[in-house]
Amino acid sequence: MTKTEYANILLPNVKHTKEEYENMYKDRNLKEGAIVTRFAPSPTGFVHIGGLFTSFIATRFAHQTGGICLLRIEDTDTKRTVENGIEEIIRDLKDYGITFDEGAISETEEIGEYGPYIQSKRKDIYQAFAKYLIERDLAYPCFMTEEEQETIRKKQENVKARIGIYGQFAKFRNITMDEALERISKGEKYIIRFKSPGNFENKVIIEDAVRGKLSFPENDLDIVLIKKDGLPTYHFAHLVDDHLMKVTHIIRSDEWLSSLPIHVQLFDTFGYKRPIYAHLSPLTKKDEGGIRKLSKRKDKEAAVSYYHEAGIPKEAVKIYIMTTANSNYEEWYEKNKENWLDFTLSFDKVSTSGSLFDLDKLTNISKNFISTMKASELYEEALNYSQEFDKEFYDLLTKYKDYSINVLNIEREVERPRKDIENYASVRKEISYMYDELFNKDETPYEYKDFYNKDLLTYYINNVYDESDDKQTWFNKIKEICPRFGFASETKEYKQNPDNYKGSVSHVCELIRVAVTHRKETPDLYEILKLLGKDRIKERIEKFNI
Repeated sequence: MTKTEYANILLPNVKHTKEEYENMYKDRNLKEGAIVTRFAPSPTGFVHIGGLFTSFIATRFAHQTGGICLLRIEDTDTKRTVENGIEEIIRDLKDYGITFDEGAISETEEIGEYGPYIQSKRKDIYQAFAKYLIERDLAYPCFMTEEEQETIRKKQENVKARIGIYGQFAKFRNITMDEALERISKGEKYIIRFKSPGNFENKVIIEDAVRGKLSFPENDLDIVLIKKDGLPTYHFAHLVDDHLMKVTHIIRSDEWLSSLPIHVQLFDTFGYKRPIYAHLSPLTKKDEGGIRKLSKRKDKEAAVSYYHEAGIPKEAVKIYIMTTANSNYEEWYEKNKENWLDFTLSFDKVSTSGSLFDLDKLTNISKNFISTMKASELYEEALNYSQEFDKEFYDLLTKYKDYSINVLNIEREVERPRKDIENYASVRKEISYMYDELFNKDETPYEYKDFYNKDLLTYYINNVYDESDDKQTWFNKIKEICPRFGFASETKEYKQNPDNYKGSVSHVCELIRVAVTHRKETPDLYEILKLLGKDRIKERIEKFNI
């Protein structure tokens, strides 16, 4: 029996040969230096913030070089695949404006000429490449049961040997064709293993775009290529897909660093040019005095959906990712806020030690970003957010559209814009007092006993306040009535002689602010009063008592 006939028995009904598949995937017509990379998530649950981090960086590196970034779904681990997992990945990434040039756009639709982009649909391709190895005695059927593998693992632990199937532990490495066929005739199940040509005593040198030159022991593990269900492992699928799809750069988490000797060995075995690897350190967080990786299971902020529910602008999340991705971005951003996405990422500026996830820093970035938005833009975002999470506020924003935009515009288009709104969820909290429906429901009067003076408030609204006054006239009128009620017209005067006055003009302004908003701190009081109007101010002052 020939090796080809043997391979046909081990992997029957394969439609094409490796060579035929290679001819189907033509070289890409891209300019020199263009990066072709991919984001390759598994549909095992929600998109992790680390996944968003990797996908954003991958697309940025590709697009800034005039290259291609494709979305490939790695769903060969059927036990971990969740229902609608592919759709959730695509939706979450699209929600953050992560756009791919090729790949899956739904569970049933794809764009691009290098697909299929869902691995479970590429089964025949993987088996064709595995047959090629079998024909050259570089792969073999392994009939080892799970119990046998567990026995080997325990033996290795007892003698403190490396864990895995290699050398003397590779029980079926040298099985003859006759022995294999006899076992198959008896119905024994098998997998296809790689017959590694490596020697663990040798060193392999690999240049990583982020970490520089790395040295590893050469791989000697007979890794699984094709599982019992006929689908490949990640290691083998990585080789086949990235070779056929002409991927030039593998940008991925550093959890795959230990697998790097396996991957380059597979590329070398096939005689393919190795892709350039760039391994990104994980996002970490402080926990009980130590630092650990951000966890899907433990940390709510690990899920991309958390930021959507919290109302943090997608742009703020991406700005934060950029500051994490390149050490020189933050300084650049301060000078280029209007064109914050025009920054060119570089591999040599990517941290090799991991980045501490700082939710406070992200919140601060969110505040700063919102402060740069036009009132109409913020209104639309707040409207969209409240439509999903706060129906009551949504109805008010819809009912009072122009008024709401004017409220949001207070202290906005100025040299030092307001920064009190930290996310879209907090818009209601920061401006609720401007709506009678919420003021009468949500607001609790601030305790202002030290300078409380109901007579002053009543006199002010009945005899002083005029909606037509400009800001300076408005303020001068407040200063003029201060002496009548025992307050200093100038703050400096009060500070020099505090025993002579109840307070100063600033305290009078605070009193008016508290009476009409029930808060001690707000944006510009003059603007607030103009928008509320005299009748509403009067109504609130009449009801205000401490």
